[in-house]
Amino acid sequence: MAVLTEEQTMLRDAAKGWTTDSAPVGALRKLRDSKSGQSFDPAAWSEMGQMGWAGVIVPEEHNGSAFGYLGLGLVLEETGRNLVASPLLSTALIAASALNLAGTDVQKTAWLDKIALGEAVATLAVDETSHHAPARTALAATKAGDGFVLNGSKTFVIDGEAADLLIVVARTGGKPGDTDGLTLFLVPGDAAGVTRTHLALADSRGAAQITFKDVSVGADAVLGQVDKGWAVLEPTLDRAYAGIAAEMLGTANAAFDITLDYLKTRTQFGQVIGTFQALQHRAAKLFTDLETTRSCVEAALEAFDAGGDTRALASLAKAKACEVLHLASNEMVQMHGGIGMTDAHDSGLYMKRARVAEALFGGAAFHRDRYARLQGF
Repeated sequence: MAVLTEEQTMLRDAAKGWTTDSAPVGALRKLRDSKSGQSFDPAAWSEMGQMGWAGVIVPEEHNGSAFGYLGLGLVLEETGRNLVASPLLSTALIAASALNLAGTDVQKTAWLDKIALGEAVATLAVDETSHHAPARTALAATKAGDGFVLNGSKTFVIDGEAADLLIVVARTGGKPGDTDGLTLFLVPGDAAGVTRTHLALADSRGAAQITFKDVSVGADAVLGQVDKGWAVLEPTLDRAYAGIAAEMLGTANAAFDITLDYLKTRTQFGQVIGTFQALQHRAAKLFTDLETTRSCVEAALEAFDAGGDTRALASLAKAKACEVLHLASNEMVQMHGGIGMTDAHDSGLYMKRARVAEALFGGAAFHRDRYARLQGF
């Protein structure tokens, strides 16, 4: 488990205070019940920008604080506790990482400056089916003069409807399944030929199905090198895996804390149910699983800051987070009994977010397989 600096502790505490006071779970209920089709509250995103959270990993010359991935992970964990719907993951972590890794000075100035202030939403458009398979990209980018023309579709693009910038993974060579022949493009969300369709997710947030029909982009839209996009995409996805794992850790911890409070107060057969040994054993197992998950998540985030090989650690973090959040959300419903099955209680919201987060950017099985391959098993 990481030993936090004074500055990291202050950032975590500030995030905890803001999410508790300004973005409780009730805010997600309000978003759901409004049926607005929005995936987040724009006002909340603007506040995050004003507090500097959108620029935690952005260099100082682009309005950021360059505070590191562990710092941003602490914020994501706190937003996960209260199921805060925001583009912090898609924009401040994933898109900002891709631009940091491969953006030109012009590209960074055009987008990182806005991202850091919460003035732009950006997202990665990578998957084309319901399963995470980045190498299976088939969306075609055909050379046309000095630029390219994009044709194809992406699905389950988080915050895709609201995105000002789409970082699109396209195939300029090879065939689906090859890691060679991939190229990343910066495409404005309102570009001609881009059609975005709202997808309502189980967790009351939203994603987009995005179709690209004869979308023309210039050579300056290429992020990194043509046909060598995997060198940018893989480390960007590693950061996505660890980032969502940090959020899932917060969600699992909140589910555990709420359940533990219930075990301490609910009486049955004249006794507080927390005195029943069977429930104590289940709570103890979940607690130890949460501590193990924290170690995995923080190890991955610290590795990004240290500049080491993060691939195995990122998949380990996501796989473990999937398993523990699945368990924590199930236990939350089961230990609350009948009330846990009602919409009036928050347990259903935590379970639904758990299932969506498990699927985003690969489930436990995907990451166990990837970890095994990377370790040579």
